[in-house]
Amino acid sequence: MAPLIDEVPGQARDVVVRASKLDLTFQTNDGPVHALKGVDLDIHAGDFVSFIGPSGCGKTTFLRCVAALETPTGGSLTVNGMTPDEARRARAYGYVFQAAGLYPWRTIARNIALPLEIMGYSKADQKDRIERVLSLVDLEGFGGKFPWQLSGGMQQRASIARALAFDADILLMDEPFGALDEIVRDRLNEELLKLWDRTGKTIGFVTHSIPEAVYLSTKIVVMSPRPGRITDVIDSTLPKERPLEIRDSPEFIEIAHRVREGLRAGHVED
Repeated sequence: MAPLIDEVPGQARDVVVRASKLDLTFQTNDGPVHALKGVDLDIHAGDFVSFIGPSGCGKTTFLRCVAALETPTGGSLTVNGMTPDEARRARAYGYVFQAAGLYPWRTIARNIALPLEIMGYSKADQKDRIERVLSLVDLEGFGGKFPWQLSGGMQQRASIARALAFDADILLMDEPFGALDEIVRDRLNEELLKLWDRTGKTIGFVTHSIPEAVYLSTKIVVMSPRPGRITDVIDSTLPKERPLEIRDSPEFIEIAHRVREGLRAGHVED
């Protein structure tokens, strides 16, 4: 089967995120908490990378380090060849949290406009960008609605639109569909793959769901219980076109089995 990312033979894709021997230890009243330990990982341009592991294994912590929301205590981490903080100031990424986090007193359009306002975009540029990202997430005509007038799935799509509004090359997503029912989650998984295909973004995606990780990703990073370590990095062999029915295919089941084995191995090592 054709790989999900098309590459020119002999031409390497740029490394967007590089972690080398990355550690993060939180100091608490009960003693140190080792959230990440010795993490080595390269994420290349155009990758869709899912992070999966048990609760507290450091999946979200790693994403927050990339976003300069946490500071590593050891090793090195670069984003587009810069420190995470420099990448933040360069507007290198958008971040989608577990909850949509929309302000209820702002319309959907004005929620999307918020980072653009902070960054000083003109009103005309804001309008153009809002219209474009609403179209990307299939929310045309909903810009004038308030969050409470939209379903949970639509609110998450609006949150994704807000993260896309300033056109960052990297999209960081912290379990954005975890609270949604399975039917809505399946539909948003399909829409996210289409969005990724249309935009060519590099995506880092945290999930607890093995089927979701396998369905979405070009690369799956399996992590162990705390201290968070990488137990396996799986490059997907699934084709670029992925109907939901692909989850019944032998290739899909084989990758899902390897993810489970990686999760088990992490518990055994722990």
